[in-house]
Amino acid sequence: MMINHACRKCGFLVLFFLMLLAANGLAQPKQPLKLWYKQPSGRVWENALPIGNGRMGAMIYGNVEKELIQLNEHTVWSGGPNRNDNPLALDSLALVRQLIFDGKQKEAERLANRVIITKKSHGQKFEPIGSLQLAFEGHENFSDYRRELDIERAVATTTYTANGVTYTRQAIASFPDRVVVMRLSANKAGSLSFGATFATPQKRATIATTPAKELTISGITSDHESVKGMVQYKGIVRMKLEGGTLTANDTALMVRGANAVTIYISAATNFINYSDLGGDADKRAADFLNKAYAKSFAAMLPTHVAGYQKYFNRVKLDLGTTEAASLPTDERLKGFNKVADPNFVTLYYQFGRYLLISSSQPGGQPANLQGIWNDKINPPWDSKYTININAQMNYWPAEKTALPELHEPFLRMTRELAQTGQQTARDMYGARGWAAHHNTDIWRATGAIDGATWGVWSAAGGWMSQHLWEHYLYSGDKAFLADIYPVIKGAATFYVDFLVEHPKHKWLVINPDSSPENAPAAHQGSSLDAGTTMTNQIIFELFSTAIRAAKILNKDAAFSDTLEQLRKRLPPMQIGQHGQLQEWLDDIDDPKDEHRHISHLYGLFPANQISAYRTPELHSAAKTTLTHRGDVSTGWSMGWKVNWWARMLDGNHAYKLIQNQLSPVTPGSRGGGTYNNLFDAHPPFQIDGNFGCTSGITEMLMQSAGGEVHLLPALPDVWQAGSVRGIKAIGGFELVQMEWKAGKLVKAVVRSKLGGNLRLRVPNAVKLVGGTGLRPATGNNANIYYQVDATPTPIISEKAKVQPIALQETVVYDLPTVGGKTYTFVAQ
Repeated sequence: MMINHACRKCGFLVLFFLMLLAANGLAQPKQPLKLWYKQPSGRVWENALPIGNGRMGAMIYGNVEKELIQLNEHTVWSGGPNRNDNPLALDSLALVRQLIFDGKQKEAERLANRVIITKKSHGQKFEPIGSLQLAFEGHENFSDYRRELDIERAVATTTYTANGVTYTRQAIASFPDRVVVMRLSANKAGSLSFGATFATPQKRATIATTPAKELTISGITSDHESVKGMVQYKGIVRMKLEGGTLTANDTALMVRGANAVTIYISAATNFINYSDLGGDADKRAADFLNKAYAKSFAAMLPTHVAGYQKYFNRVKLDLGTTEAASLPTDERLKGFNKVADPNFVTLYYQFGRYLLISSSQPGGQPANLQGIWNDKINPPWDSKYTININAQMNYWPAEKTALPELHEPFLRMTRELAQTGQQTARDMYGARGWAAHHNTDIWRATGAIDGATWGVWSAAGGWMSQHLWEHYLYSGDKAFLADIYPVIKGAATFYVDFLVEHPKHKWLVINPDSSPENAPAAHQGSSLDAGTTMTNQIIFELFSTAIRAAKILNKDAAFSDTLEQLRKRLPPMQIGQHGQLQEWLDDIDDPKDEHRHISHLYGLFPANQISAYRTPELHSAAKTTLTHRGDVSTGWSMGWKVNWWARMLDGNHAYKLIQNQLSPVTPGSRGGGTYNNLFDAHPPFQIDGNFGCTSGITEMLMQSAGGEVHLLPALPDVWQAGSVRGIKAIGGFELVQMEWKAGKLVKAVVRSKLGGNLRLRVPNAVKLVGGTGLRPATGNNANIYYQVDATPTPIISEKAKVQPIALQETVVYDLPTVGGKTYTFVAQ
C-alpha cells in the first residue's frame, strides 16, 4: 500500500510539473503569428480577414465558390466640405449656464438641444467602395481547406482542393505600391476559370469594363444630412494571366483555363484635404495601377513584406506557448477562458499593432471607428471619429509600441481641427483659441452633434493636444514641439476664455459641461453639469503641458503665468462618501452605476495625475470606482479597463479584463468581446478595443508616465516567465530586451536615445553590467521629460473610508545615461 501511495503521489507530482511547464510556455515550440481557420467566412463580414496599407483596406472572405474582396479607400466619405456650428449658442450661453448652476440640468439640456446642438450635419459617413466578386463554377465540393492571415508578413492566404486540383490565393495590400493584389494559382495547368464583377451599396455608382479588359467602378459618394456628396471615386481591376484567356462583357471579366492570375486593384478619389476636392480620381487610380502592374506578384511580395516589417518587427513579445496555440483561431478564442494559452495574448497584442500599421500610414487619414474597414453604406455611428475616447484610444499603442510614424495622421487631424475649431470657439462661445466637441469626420467638423447628452462636451481639444505633447515626450524633437506649440496654446486659450466661476464653490469650471455620456438620476437623468471631474483633469493637464512647453521653448512667460494662476483655481479631485473618486462636483455617484464610460478616471490613465506612489488616497478611490463599475462592458470600455487596472498595479485583475475582452461574440449578439476574426465588439465592431487592449498589455509590462520607468508593474500570475523587446518609454528610452522568470526581472537592456537620468523601478534588486553610476533613487527625477506636476490635494468626504492599497515591494534606481548608449541590468 505504501508503494502504491508513493507511486500515486509521484504521478500527481509529474502531472503537476507538466502542467506548470505548459503554463510557463516551456512545453511547446514557438508558433507563428497567424490567424487561421478551417472554414470560409460565408456571408459574415466579421469572419473575414483584414488587410490594408493605410490608403486601401480590404476584407478577404476566403470563400471557395464566390470569393469576396470587400474594398475601402481612406477618403471615400459622404458629403463634402461643411460646417456645423450652431450660431444660437452664444446668445443663449448665459441662460444655459444659469440653469445648470441652479440645479436644473434637464431644463438646461432641453435648451442646449435647441441652441448648442447643430441644426445641420451631425457628421458624414465613411463609406465602402464595394466588393470584387470572384465566382468559381464547379468548386462546390472542396477539401483540405485553410485560410489564414500572417500578421508577421501581412499576407492573407486561402488554400483548398477541388476536383483533384489544389488552389492557392494570396492577397496583400501593398505598402510601397499602394494597391491591393491577389494572386490565384493552381497545381495543375489550365485549371483556373472564374468570373469577376463588382457589387456595391453605393447608389450613384457605375460598373463597367474598358476596351483594355479592365473592370471599373466609379461614382460620387452619398448626400447626407443636407450635405451634398462631392467625393468622386474610381476603382480599377486589371488582371495579368499566365496562360488561358480573358474576355469581358459590359460589367464583368471572365478568365478561362489559366495557370495563374494576378489581380491588381487600385482605388483613388478627388480628395486633397478637408477643404479641397480638386484631385483627379481617374488619373490617381490609373497611376497607382500602372506602377504596380509593371511588377509581378513575386517582385511585389518581398518589398511589401519589407515595407510592413520595418514597423512590425520593432516589437517582439513572448509569453510562452502551450498546445492550445496549434488550434484554429476561432477555437482558441472559444476556449481561451478555459485553458492556458498565453500565446493567444501575444497574437492579440500583435494583431493590434498589425491593425494600426494597416489602417494608419503617414500622409493618410487617421484610423476611424472601424480603422479602414467598413462594408456598410450606413455604418454604425457613421464610422466617424468619436473624440471623447474612441479616436484617442486608437493611438494609445502608437508611441509605446514603437509606431510613432503611424501617430502622424491623428496628430495632423488635431492640427486641422485647431484650424476649423477657431470659428467654433468664436461663433458659439465668444472665445479665442479653438474648440471641438465629441465627434468629427473627414471634413474636420467641430460643432456639437447627436444631442446634448453627447454633444455638449467640449474637452476634445485639450485631450487631443496631449497626443501632440506625448509625441514630443517620446521623441524629444524640439523642432516638432515648436511647430505644434500654437495648437497646444490655442486649446489652452479656449479654456482660459471659457472657464467661469462656480457661484457656490468659487472654483473655475467649464459650464456647460458633461461627463461623457453618463446621465445620473441626481441630475434628472441629464448628462449636463458644470465642472465635471474629467474636464477638470484635462484642463489641469493641458495647462501644465502648455506651461512646460512654453518654458522649453523660452516663450510666452506672461501667458504661462496666467495659466498657473488659473490652474490654482481649478477644482481638486474629490473622494466621495463611498470612498469613490467623484465623477461630478457633487457627491452623487451611485455604487450600482455600471456605465461603460468611466471618464473621471482619465487622471489615472491616460494621464498621470493619480498614482499609487504619489497620490495613494486618489489611487484607492480610483480602485473603488473601478470596482463599482464592474468588469464586463462594451469592448472599448474593457480595453480601457485593462489600462486602468495596469495603472492600479494589479496584473491579475488586468488579465481578467483581457479574458473578458477575449470572449467570443457573434454578429448581432449583445455585450462586448471579440469576433472570430479578432475584431473588437462594442458591439457592433469598433476597432478601439483592439488598440486599447494592446496598450494595456504594454502598460502591464512597462509604464513611464509617472516620472519613472517602471518594469513589470502589473505582471499577472499566469505570465510567470516571458520576454519582450522593443517597447518604448518617455524620454527616448527603448527596452531593447527584458526577460523575467518567476515574476522577477532577470535581465533588462535599455537604450538611451536622448541621454539624461534613467529612474528605474523594478520588482527586485538589479545590478548594472560593466558600468558604474547605478544608485538608489533620491528626490525628484532630474530628467526633463519626466517632470510630473503635483496633483492638488483631494477633498475627502467625512463619510469616506479610504482603503489603503497594499503594494508589492519594489526597488528604485537612478542612472545617468548618455545618448546613444545601451545599458544592461541583471538580477542580483
